[in-house]
Amino acid sequence: MKIEKVRELTENELEQELKKAKEELFNLRFQHVTGQLENPIRMRDVKRTIARLKTVMRENELAKEEAIG
Repeated sequence: MKIEKVRELTENELEQELKKAKEELFNLRFQHVTGQLENPIRMRDVKRTIARLKTVMRENELAKEEAIG
């Protein structure tokens, strides 16, 4: 998921996407260990998506704090 698309998501959508991405990463790791993973590059992509989601969530959190005080 591209950063532009991530920035357009609401707070609830960000949380849902993060949950889905973490579940996908868990499944990919399980497939990797059992030797069933067809595309190992997908693990890297999911990790980066998780990082993007967390970054945007933190940016939003800091923006709220700055607006408050």
